[in-house]
This record gives sequence, C-alpha cells and structure tokens, in this order.
Amino acid sequence: MGSCSHKVNRQDDAPQNTITVWYSDYPISTQKEVPMKATHIIPVLLLASLLTACGKSEPTTAADTTKQVPVATAPQSETARPSRFEIYSEVRLNADLSHLSENQKQMIGLLIDAGKITDDIFWQQVWGDKDALLNSIEAPLARRFALYNYGPWDRLAADQPFIESAGPRPPGVRFYPQDMTKAEFEAWQQDGKDGQYTIVQRDSGGNLTLLPYSEAFADQINAVADLLVKASTLAEDPEFAAYLKLRAEALKSDDYQASDMAWMDMKNNPVELVIGPIENYQDALYGYRSAFETFVLIKDQVWSKRLARFAQYMPELQRGLPVADAYKAEMPGSDADLNAYDLAYCAGDCNSGAKTIAINLPNDEEVQMAKGTRRLQIKNSMLAKFNQILLPIAAELIAADQRQHITFDAFFSNTMFHEVAHGLGIKTTLDGSNTVRQALKEHASALEEGKADILGLYMVQRLREMGEITEGELMDNYVTFLAGIFRSVRFGASSAHGRANMIRFNYFSDAGAFSRDPETGTYRVNVTEFEQAVKDLSNDLLVLQGDGDYDKVAAFVASQGNVGAQLQSDLNRLDAISIPVDIVYQQGREVLGL
Repeated sequence: MGSCSHKVNRQDDAPQNTITVWYSDYPISTQKEVPMKATHIIPVLLLASLLTACGKSEPTTAADTTKQVPVATAPQSETARPSRFEIYSEVRLNADLSHLSENQKQMIGLLIDAGKITDDIFWQQVWGDKDALLNSIEAPLARRFALYNYGPWDRLAADQPFIESAGPRPPGVRFYPQDMTKAEFEAWQQDGKDGQYTIVQRDSGGNLTLLPYSEAFADQINAVADLLVKASTLAEDPEFAAYLKLRAEALKSDDYQASDMAWMDMKNNPVELVIGPIENYQDALYGYRSAFETFVLIKDQVWSKRLARFAQYMPELQRGLPVADAYKAEMPGSDADLNAYDLAYCAGDCNSGAKTIAINLPNDEEVQMAKGTRRLQIKNSMLAKFNQILLPIAAELIAADQRQHITFDAFFSNTMFHEVAHGLGIKTTLDGSNTVRQALKEHASALEEGKADILGLYMVQRLREMGEITEGELMDNYVTFLAGIFRSVRFGASSAHGRANMIRFNYFSDAGAFSRDPETGTYRVNVTEFEQAVKDLSNDLLVLQGDGDYDKVAAFVASQGNVGAQLQSDLNRLDAISIPVDIVYQQGREVLGL
C-alpha cells in the first residue's frame, strides 16, 4: 500500500533496567531473555462505567442511552512483554502535495480534522475512554503500544491482553452488552438487530435495545459533518464536493447508500476520502457492526493510468471462475475502477493493528451489484511494508534460488487483484435467504479475505494468459504470494487477514504447493501442485460462501485456521531477528506541512 519510508528510533524508550522475562504463553513471540525498562501502572480511580473491560455490565438506564456510550474501566497492572512493544516500524506519511492548489491543501487539513474525530469514535467503540487508559500507563513503551492497539489487547497476537488486569477482549467489544449471550441475542425478536450502524444496549428494564450510531455519537458525528460541508466549499472537483455533502448527511441519518453511489461516480478527484463506519472486523461476535475509520488519500495519476484497463475484464473473469455456474451467476457491476494513491492520513479502524494497504469499497451489496466497487491501492504504505517487512522475511524463509522472484511489482499486483477479487464470486447465498455476510456471521470476514487472496492470484494467472500482464513472470507472483503468507499470518487469529492466511498456509501445505527444506528451514514453491491448489481452494471457498452453511464454515475454519508447531517455530525466527510485524504512521497536518 507509495513513497519510500523509514523507521524512527525513539531514544526516550531505550532500556534502563534489565530484568528477565519469559513469555512462552504469548503467541508469535520468541522465548528469550530480553532487556526492558522496569514498568508499572499507577492505579487509577474507577471510571463511571456500565461496560467494563473485565467484568459483567449492569443494565443501562434510559438516560445512559441518549448520547454517548459509557466508558470502560482502565486496567491497573501491566504484564511486561517488551519485544511485543517494538513489533512496529514507524513510517512518515509525507505525501507529496506540491501539485495541489491552496484550496485543496486547506481542504485536506479539514479532512484530517474530521478523521481525528472518527478516531475518537473508534476508541469508544472498541474500548472507552482513551485518555483515562493512556494516562494510567506510566511506562512509555507500554503506553505507546496501547495507543497503537486502541486498548490493552495486542491485535496482532490473538488479542491477548498485554495489561493483565484487562482480561480477555470481549468479542463484541462495545457493540453489545458484555453480559449478553448469543442465545439471548438470537432469541431477541427485533427487526434490524443485525444492522451495521447500531449499538445493542440494555434499557432501564434490562431488555436489549438498539441505539443508532447517529444518536450514540451525536456530538462527534455533527462535528464531522460540519467539517465535511466546510471542506466541500474548497473542493475543486464538483463530484467530490457533492460526495462530501452527501456523506455528511449519511453520518447524521445512518443511511449511507446514496453517498456510496456518489462515491462510485467520482473519477477525476485528485484528493480522496473514505470516512464513516465501514468494516465489520471489530465485531468478532457476529461480524455485523461496522467500526469508524478515515482515509485521506492523494491520487497517483501515473500509476492509476497503468491500472485503469483491468476493470473491463471483470465480467470475463467472473465467467471463468473455477467453480460451478451457480456460484458465479451474479455479474459484477461495470463501473468498477482501479487507482493508486498515497496515504496522507488514516484514523480509527484502519489505523489499528495491521495497516491497510488496499481498499475495496463500498461493502453495500446492492451498490456492488449496481455499480461494482472501487479499488484503491495505497502505494506508499505498500512499498514501506515490502521494503521493511516482506524482503527481510523472504531472506529468512524463502529458498535462496527462488528469492529473485520476490519483486515489488508482484507484491503490488497480488495486492491489487486481491481487492479486485472481492468483487468476484457471490454476495447472496444460493437459496437467496441471506447475504453471505449475514449467513456466515463472525466467519464471513476471514472467508472473504481468503477468497480475495486466492482469486486475486487466479486473476493474475488468467490476465497473464491473456497477455494483459507482461511485467516480470508468473513465478514472481507465486513466490511473492508465498512470502506474503508469512507476512500476513503474523497478524494473528484476531485479524480476518491473519486467519485467512493460516487457512491458506495449511491448505497449501496439505496440497504440497510448497515444501520446506529441513536443513535450511526455507520454503519453495512447487509449481504444479501450487497451481492446482489455487484452483481447488478457489472452488472450496466459493462453494462455502454460496452455500452459506454456517456450521460447515465454522468446521472448516477450525480445522484449517490454526498455526502449527513448525510454522510457529519459523515465525519465532522472524521475531528473533527483529523483523517488524507491521508499520505505524507518523502523520498529521505538521508532517504534511499544513
């Protein structure tokens, strides 16, 4: 996901006292002695709260449900795991704005201001009072790690608490009452209970009730809407100005379809904005509810022209999917497009844990069928991850004679066609009773990410056969794809992308798509078996989605979505040589010179 980035070393976090810490119970970490600064957390007053981070909630009162969601209780002790505190490499988001007018630069500043507010909303959705948590953590490394993770749970290590008193991360975070059971929710006769833009709370009688986002976060949403309207007066592209106004109204009404349609119609705007409740990854209980986020992006006109031609092949690629006709009967819209961008600012969901390197939106199935989707490749983020993470991983885990096939062009195209592939396949189960997202609940995101990964590679194969991709060679895509599995599986089981990569690793391993040299501990692609595994897994995932059989999907994820002992040992090697797991951003008005 553009410009070359670098890591910044923080001198104020240098180790002072040395203690011995063993943490064999902490996934994706190596057992070793590590130096660390002796740390502790100052106990804080318990916040007035009806949702706590580590206990059952009391029923909310009517007064509690009129405005903001109540804050959570801050933890009071810390488990020291310093190697985890340094798994991110810092990248400076200094996107080039020199070609933009003064009005456009002022507009970007307003969009960043709006993004900061959505960041506050996201904190409330997944934790509660941000300042209370951060102020309670004395140790600089731990406090910074809590900021990166939007709470006391390590997002790239299966959401394990790095502050022990926080307890397990609630799978429904603060979208649902923490004392609510699945049986209670499923027995609840309430229209729209699976909606994306409501919080489930309890009324004064302890009964479940829905609270729209526009009410729960009214003050922040009104502030964001005002900023978008103000930004629209500075927008020089009329379609973008219209979108900003429609998005402002959508935030206040919880009805996003008209603004999604308008977003699909934009073609020439040099500045891009994605804002609002978008993805369902944070709702690990059901996968229904969407979390707030913001992307402010600058379009790369040169790279975008290189990509534009691929959208026209969507219908042909859909017809050629390696699955029975019933599972590819839906035809994607014809307005889909591909563009490359540099990220100028991100906030909320997209800034938590593993950073986004490509976007495929909107998620509204009706908009997708009517107009398709837009795929935004975030080039500066992608290049930073390639240089700082993927290349070092390949040097450690890919067979020496195949490392020549690790290229940025292959990484870019694999990622790009992953996003394109979200538009392929099927959105509604074959029996027509539900969308795939509704039918598969909390497993829908992992299965969709897995489908996009494998169909993206299928698309690369087909487009090379058609002569539409001529750069490099197909082996580049295969070997870079294999190295990419090791990169993404480190995101952990709490990430849909991490689970998808675990499934793919195990499936490919069983199929003999790659082999491991026990002497060097490196992996190599076995081409014939690899290509067959691509076809077989494509078929299996498309069928699972189309059938919409929740129990069958749950069993598939349970059997394939785990990290085995050998893979864990190899991932530990990456930790031992301090290869970052992901990146974090230095960003904002000052970084951009605004």
